[in-house]
Amino acid sequence: MFSRKNHRPKSADLLKAWECLDAGDIPGALRLVKPGAGTLPLGETALVVGRAAGMAGFDDLRKAAAALAADPGKGQALYDYGYACVERGLSSLAIPALREALLANPGTPAVMRELVSAYEREGRHGEAVEVLARHEADLAHWPDRYLLVHNAIMAGDLPLARRQHALLPDLTDPRWVPTRDRQRRMLERAASAEPVSPLDATDLRGWQFVIGGTVLGTLSPFGFGAGMTGRYAWLQDTYGQCLEGLLRLRALLDAAGERPRSVSLLPDRDSRILGLAAAEVLGLPAEPFAPGREDTVVVAYDLNVLAEADGGPEILGQLFDRAPGQVLHEHASDWTDAPVITADSVTLLHQSVVAPWGEQLRAGEDGTPERGPADDRPAERIAAEIVGADPSPAEGDGETPADPLGAFTGFVSAVQGSWLRGDRARLISSGPVPSARFA
Repeated sequence: MFSRKNHRPKSADLLKAWECLDAGDIPGALRLVKPGAGTLPLGETALVVGRAAGMAGFDDLRKAAAALAADPGKGQALYDYGYACVERGLSSLAIPALREALLANPGTPAVMRELVSAYEREGRHGEAVEVLARHEADLAHWPDRYLLVHNAIMAGDLPLARRQHALLPDLTDPRWVPTRDRQRRMLERAASAEPVSPLDATDLRGWQFVIGGTVLGTLSPFGFGAGMTGRYAWLQDTYGQCLEGLLRLRALLDAAGERPRSVSLLPDRDSRILGLAAAEVLGLPAEPFAPGREDTVVVAYDLNVLAEADGGPEILGQLFDRAPGQVLHEHASDWTDAPVITADSVTLLHQSVVAPWGEQLRAGEDGTPERGPADDRPAERIAAEIVGADPSPAEGDGETPADPLGAFTGFVSAVQGSWLRGDRARLISSGPVPSARFA
């Protein structure tokens, strides 16, 4: 453990973080350190991080931080500290150290790959591209050039991705086959979307499809110009939005030529309510979810909520390899904490959501906000309320571009050949667009 008397940081921000640790507040200390990690003195930052690691029982990070604090300019100490930060989920704190380590040892594969990994985990794909492109002469095809292609796609630079992908030789190591195939599918989806979608910095629907194979049904009418580009921050959902999403789902299935024979109901209450409403909207029978059932629409309200339900993790595992004609629809998908599997269809992207039948905020008798009780009526009655709701979208702030049904179905018709061939694993980004992550 560091001695508070002899080893205290001098920078004002780091002293505040140190005081948080005095009070036992590890998350608070790290919240103060992360924003300025790129400009704060590395040795002093390591003091704070090392003390926090010791309090948390992360002995590997504590030792690596102690070594860096003792000799901030040593290349091995920089790398070891950066590696330990990445392993402990502190990628933003790893980046400055790994960047310095790479400057001191240019072209070192292990350091370069660890820095790229840290950038990827922070969604800073453009900077990962810069690092890899700067060392292109030293790149191994697998994994380095593959990583350059991947990060170029995630950064929205399709021309660079295609040029570098063409340089990848045939594989001799079968371990890379799944990642190669995933990358090929991403580029194929980009090719199918380009004729009807700009794939620019504001094309949320287009990039959502390219990256994970998901068709996004609606765009948020708020904060488009502030960097949200169609995503919600905090959302108090409505019955009308639920119905709007189901109508878009119906249009998606029709435009793609899919003819499901049932709606599969998931066990959590939110998904069951929405699934019953979907059965009415689609004119299909509703059945409890069964793994392997073909030609069915599996309806989830929020897959992260399903993950916490009894039997939810097992069902998510069964949905990873979907049966023929099995379509997974998620109404509200968290773009800051992506579900473990990627849906084929999503109504909206949110950072935080309250279901229409949940404990929504309302004005109390004195005008102050209060949280109302959840609606405990039977799922069937709430589903009927969804079906009878007004699906007209909210007016919003006027900055979000119009998204008529014809444009949506035109997009689906163009990409339907590469739809349902998406990647089931976690969608790690909602597209290379500015991420205004509202607190």
